[in-house]
Amino acid sequence: MDTKSSTLNKDLIRRLQEARERTRYLLSTVSDRDLAIQHDEIMSPLIWDFGHIGNYEELWLLNEAFGKTLSDRELFDIYDASLHPREERPSLDMLDWNDANTYLDAVREAAIEALRDADLGPGSGKLFRDGLVYSMVLQHEAQHNETMLQTLNMMKSGYRPEPRVELPEGNTPQDGMKRIPAGAFLMGTDNEARALDNERGAHEVYVDEFELDTVPVTNRRFIEFVEDGGYEQKHLWDPDGWNWKVDEHIHGPKHWYQPEKHDWWTQLFGFDERLDLDAPVMHVSFYEAEAYARWADKRLPTEAEWEKAASWDPTSDSKRLFPWGDSPWNGGRANLDQLAFRPARVGAYPRGASAYGVLGMIGDVWEWTDTDFHAYPGFKAFPYREYSEVFFDDGYVVLRGGSFATRPCAISNTFRNWDFPIRRQLFVGFRCAR
Repeated sequence: MDTKSSTLNKDLIRRLQEARERTRYLLSTVSDRDLAIQHDEIMSPLIWDFGHIGNYEELWLLNEAFGKTLSDRELFDIYDASLHPREERPSLDMLDWNDANTYLDAVREAAIEALRDADLGPGSGKLFRDGLVYSMVLQHEAQHNETMLQTLNMMKSGYRPEPRVELPEGNTPQDGMKRIPAGAFLMGTDNEARALDNERGAHEVYVDEFELDTVPVTNRRFIEFVEDGGYEQKHLWDPDGWNWKVDEHIHGPKHWYQPEKHDWWTQLFGFDERLDLDAPVMHVSFYEAEAYARWADKRLPTEAEWEKAASWDPTSDSKRLFPWGDSPWNGGRANLDQLAFRPARVGAYPRGASAYGVLGMIGDVWEWTDTDFHAYPGFKAFPYREYSEVFFDDGYVVLRGGSFATRPCAISNTFRNWDFPIRRQLFVGFRCAR
């Protein structure tokens, strides 16, 4: 093994250990009962997520990578997301907290032992090259960290972690929208060491001139829509969205309530607090975002428009990995990595601006786009169909940009998230275009 591969192996070991520390930290104060029950029908029990993280690691870092197995087939079946829809998972014979920790430790010990001598160089094969399979497992654990926080936010008993990060003050910009000139740009990526299959391959897309909100829509702006009767104006809503709103008795974002006129409150991790008017609106469905945009005489951006505004540098005619450039995230550029446990006020990260001057395109809240989840030209599923391919063209809508609950290893300008247009459990907001 050469020096470069040895350095990469050591870095991956460090990152794997740090990822596990974060997962355990997020769950460390949760009772056995709250770990085991299902807090919402669209979410898994937290203890299933925890065991699934370990089983996914065993599958890819031991079984697929080296032909090694610690568990019997039954355990793989319990934690196979494609075999058991969420409503079935509470009835499965899942490992409890103590047994799951023992299992995850055993898998990790074996995975690190195998990694110490693994060849991650150019001749190592596609799964190993540049540590692809390890990056995939790290990203998988990070994604489940965010899913866990969504579940923890739904716990009726409340979950109040101690913030470890102090957010900067917001600074709402005076210019409400930025103009993005017409032209072609390179959408997606060919990076096989970092990007997942649905982000590949890179392809040229022409985008007409448009304007994009400089910052996400705030609670203050969304309250104006609500108090103007936006939820009662049928002409603003997609017909499917209107029917959903009526059937589910939706009158505002998830977790919002109003004890007195013009006094809006929300619940965050099970605790009541007055809305921060200058923070991005959160927990809105695609249909609510779309209705607001019509009310504001705007629309939602397409996925291509969003990515161009976030990633393209017109001065150098080149693609950026993040809105601010190619340098890795740090705390001064975006609100990521969970430990603030809430969005920042808009405009709080001027150093995170894209080349077009658009702010907050990574972190704080996911952003709905007006694009269905589909395959890029030349798409090839790798390393397994169930990550992306089975979800294409099946009613899912693309979200971009990550949230405060997203870990840095799980987000970039090309990362594509997706969910049904009625979903609101995500830490999701939006910005408008025209």
